[in-house]
Order: sequence, then structure tokens, then C-alpha cells
Amino acid sequence: MNTTFFIARRYLLARKSHNVINIISLISAAGIAVGCAALVIILSIYNGFDDLLKGMFESYTPDVVITPRQSKVFTPDSAAMAGLRSRAEVLTVSEVLEETVFLKYGEREAIVTARGVDSDYQDVTGLTQYVRQGSFELKDGEIDQMVLGAGIAQNLRVNTGFMTPLEVYFPSRTQRVSLSDPTASLRKVKLFPAGTISLEKEFDESYVYMPIDALRKLLERSGEVSMLEVRIRPEYIGPSGSISRQLQGELSALFGQDCVVKNKYQQNESLYKMMTYEKLAIYLILLFVVLIISCNVFGSLSMLIIEKQDDIEILRSMGADSTMINRIFTTEGWMISLLGAAAGVILGILVCLAQQHLHLVKMPGNFIISYYPVHMQVLDIVAVFVSVAAIGYLMSHFVKAVRIKKA
Repeated sequence: MNTTFFIARRYLLARKSHNVINIISLISAAGIAVGCAALVIILSIYNGFDDLLKGMFESYTPDVVITPRQSKVFTPDSAAMAGLRSRAEVLTVSEVLEETVFLKYGEREAIVTARGVDSDYQDVTGLTQYVRQGSFELKDGEIDQMVLGAGIAQNLRVNTGFMTPLEVYFPSRTQRVSLSDPTASLRKVKLFPAGTISLEKEFDESYVYMPIDALRKLLERSGEVSMLEVRIRPEYIGPSGSISRQLQGELSALFGQDCVVKNKYQQNESLYKMMTYEKLAIYLILLFVVLIISCNVFGSLSMLIIEKQDDIEILRSMGADSTMINRIFTTEGWMISLLGAAAGVILGILVCLAQQHLHLVKMPGNFIISYYPVHMQVLDIVAVFVSVAAIGYLMSHFVKAVRIKKA
């Protein structure tokens, strides 16, 4: 057995040395363990929310969206559309027209974002699984219908069981505004409520869905779209849930420089980056807390060095040089940190497993799920252990450099 390791272990664990200093060392290890467990638990909970939100967004985000580069709308080239639909990778293409409109239901009013979609839209996105009331049916025979975000439906007191129509208004693009009667230049269409959908607060309070031909009639646009949403066959989608760069480049070439082709990641790029930065910030904040806790190691090692001055002199008389003595106390400080890190990781894993299987901690309020989601990642656990071990080593190295030189 290595001599320095043997002496360091004896100082830490031997029964004869169970004095106040060693108790303080064990308390330091316990503090590191609590901080390390908190890191594992909080990062795992964040991963759970990350997976939940990404899964929710990706469930209704199309595999590919094609938008105009500069203008608000564009008219798809017929040859490009034919080429897109004929590709082996493409399963479904849906035309979408989007505009901000004025919505009225009875005496209540709201400004909303209307999305006009065609009959293929349900095959492109997974919005139908988020229907909370009624159904996602935009046509009932010849009758146009509307599906509303749950927040809008609540604010307007819309009930899908009632036959009161929704009135959608938009200024005419061809008529001049009359100062005597400004409302004369407003175009109007009526639709009946078919259902409500609920995703998240911002979405629920912003979007409504209606047939694209009804919205084109209201906006006085013929054949124009705001975007093309494309569903790719599953066998052409990579492990990351997105299409290959080659396929994206070919679709871009198909529509030319006037259009932009975005995959799932690019459609929600700001969301994914924000989640990554937030996780990094949480990790650094908690790591700083562990660093503060590790200052206890500094104190316990400092007192141990002072207490073991006689032992240090004996070791020197037996031929031990300063390097060996430094290694003894560095090793003990590192052992305290490693003991705390190992115990903390194990404790954090056990708590996460209990939450995963038993759902012990419930979510307050009315959320998508009733308990805190947990997803442990091996990389997070390794990063926590390595970081805490590195902090412990640096703290121990600093202590022995200061205290033994003074001695």
C-alpha cells in the first residue's frame, strides 16, 4: 500500500484519531455530499422538464418548414411544389397562411393570430393530441369551423356546444378607409367553434385555426401562403429527430434563394439555446455553492496540520521529505472530497430513482403532468463527480501549500 495513502487514511478513519478535527472532516464530507446530491437531483429535474418541453414542441412542430426569406407571404412555384411532393422522403405537404386578425364572439373581442390550414395539416403536425374540448375539425360539410387556443376560448367564453358563430375581421386590402364609417372597409367571415387546444400559456392565448380558403377570402389573397409545412418519412429522419443536411440543401435548391428551409431544431433554435444556457447557469451556480461548502475542508485540514506538527517532525526525522508530507495532507483533503462526492452522487441517484418510479414530489397547480419529471444523464453525473473532486483537490493543494510552508 502506498505510504502517503496509508497515513492519510489513518488520519481520517482510524479510531484513535476520532477527535474533534476528524469529526469536522466528516461534517465537511457530509456537506459536500449534500451539495453534490443537490447538483445531481436539480440537473436531473431540469433534464426532465427539458425533455418534456422539447417533446411537446416537437410533437406539433413539422419536420421541415419553408418560409419566404423577406416577404410575409409567397406564392409557391408549381414546379417546385410538384418536385417537393414527388420526393421519396416527403410524406405530406401542408399549406399554411398566417395573419393577425380581430376576433369577436358575442360581446367579447380579442386580437389573435389566425392560421389558415388545409386538409393535410393534421397529417403534418400532432396538434390533434392536444385537443381539450370538441375536435380538430375545420369543416363540417360546407360549414367553416374554427379551433381556438384554450386561453382565447376562456377569455371569449366560447363553448363548442353553442351555435353562436365567431366573427373574424380584417381590413380590406382594396377598399379605401372611410372616415365617416371606418368599419365599412372591414371584411368579415363567420365560423363556428369546433374545439379548443391547450399547449402552453403563450400559445393558448395567441392562436386559432381555420380553413385556409376562408382566411384567403378574408385577406383577399389567392394561392398565397405564409409557409409550407412538410412531414418527412420516419426512415429519413436521423437520431436527433431532424433531417440530414443533404436533404435540407436539396429542398433549399428546389425553392431557390427567395425561401428558407428550416429543420425542427432551427424552428425552435432560440428555445433550445435558452435551455442549454439555463442548464449551464444552474450547474455553475450550484457548483459555486459546493465550492463554498468545500471551504470547510480548508478549515479542517488547516487544524489537522497544526495538530500533527509532532507527527510531521517525526516523519522528517525518519527521512520523509517535504514532498511526501505535502502529499499526505493533499491526499487526505482529496479523500474527504471524494468521500463526499461519492456519497452525494449515490444519494442523488437514489432520490431520482425514487421520484421516477414513485412520483413522491407532486407538481403544484394544473400542469401537463402531476409530478416533477426526472431524467438522469450519465454525462451530468460524471461532470458533477469530476468537478467536485477537482475542487477538493485544488482546495487541499492550496491548504498544504499555505500551512506546511508556514510550519
